[in-house]
Amino acid sequence: MHRRPAASPPPTRIVEMDPRIWSLLPRELLEHVLSFLPLRAFLMIRSTCRHFNSLLFAPSFVSKHSSSSSSSSSSSSSPPSLSSFLLLSHPHCPQHFPLYDSAAGEWRPTALSPSLILPNFKNSSLISASNGLLCFSLPNSSSFLICNLLTRSRREIKFPSFPFVFELLTFVSTPKLGYRIFILASGSSRFEAFLYDSRFHSWRKVNGFDRILGGTHHQEGVYFDGRLYFAKAEPFSIVRFDPEAGTTEHCGSELVPPPGQLTFARLVSDGGERLYLVGGIGANGISRGMKLWALCGGGGGRWEEVESLPELMCRKFMSVCYHNYEHVYCFWHQGMVCICCYTWPEILYYKASRRTWHWLPKCPSLPEKWSCGFKWYSFLPEISAMA
Repeated sequence: MHRRPAASPPPTRIVEMDPRIWSLLPRELLEHVLSFLPLRAFLMIRSTCRHFNSLLFAPSFVSKHSSSSSSSSSSSSSPPSLSSFLLLSHPHCPQHFPLYDSAAGEWRPTALSPSLILPNFKNSSLISASNGLLCFSLPNSSSFLICNLLTRSRREIKFPSFPFVFELLTFVSTPKLGYRIFILASGSSRFEAFLYDSRFHSWRKVNGFDRILGGTHHQEGVYFDGRLYFAKAEPFSIVRFDPEAGTTEHCGSELVPPPGQLTFARLVSDGGERLYLVGGIGANGISRGMKLWALCGGGGGRWEEVESLPELMCRKFMSVCYHNYEHVYCFWHQGMVCICCYTWPEILYYKASRRTWHWLPKCPSLPEKWSCGFKWYSFLPEISAMA
């Protein structure tokens, strides 16, 4: 029995919507449709229309886009539309920031240059980053600059007093509470603490903080459980500051080994669930090892050891620091506890999900003559972060 071959389906036609239909859609409905576009796709079309470009600054559209993005990511295993980066800053090139794509596991061929996006702020220095926002210092205008390079939104904030020299700055941005800047500044006779809240666009003075923190002015605070936590050295203790209440107190958390065996201590927050402590173990100011602890039971709980740094990696890191632990700083980035040193262009990091230690490869474009001043940041582009 002879069968005729099945007819092939007709080629699929791409039907373009009549522009007149788009023009008749109510603005609210058009914004709702556009909110389902991946962020990369929307950024490509925003230059075609002034209204599309203005949506990046509209809170209603940003809220809709964030909601649709979170819903789609929770219902599928696809990665987020934007990558996450480790950003490297160095004083020899203050407007040139190499980017390491942590999702792709490689260095980007081109560096980030904020001066191309913000041409009026070339004499600026990057000092902090949080939740898609970058914080620059503008010494010529006695102010800070908060900006979102993705949306090109920015806000210039004048220093709280004059003359003004700050010793410590902690910049924290959260989706619900906006951003805060906590500063410990050196006044005429003593240190003074100030807090800026983006909800009110104003500074307020924090009394008594310099006395309880002591001389640990080089360590930034970390945001955990609605408070800022600071590690105080000699003797070791942890101080926490409540920005809402304006109160400061010591935490009674127990730590093993005894604080006398800690040569340095740095705090790291994962952004919500856990507070980590990175500490050097040794005697007479010389570290022979390094351990990682996690705080269990909240701010007044106990510290439990998570991992120890392998011996060979520990030797390399300690030789990099030259036992000058004031150069050591830490931060959290996409499931990693990153441990850095101002004198070394590599990052030592702990992968929390795998419980393993690794070295991040050196940026291939870095000149060999750069020997000190390496500052790393976690840079997570975020459309909803408002300056």
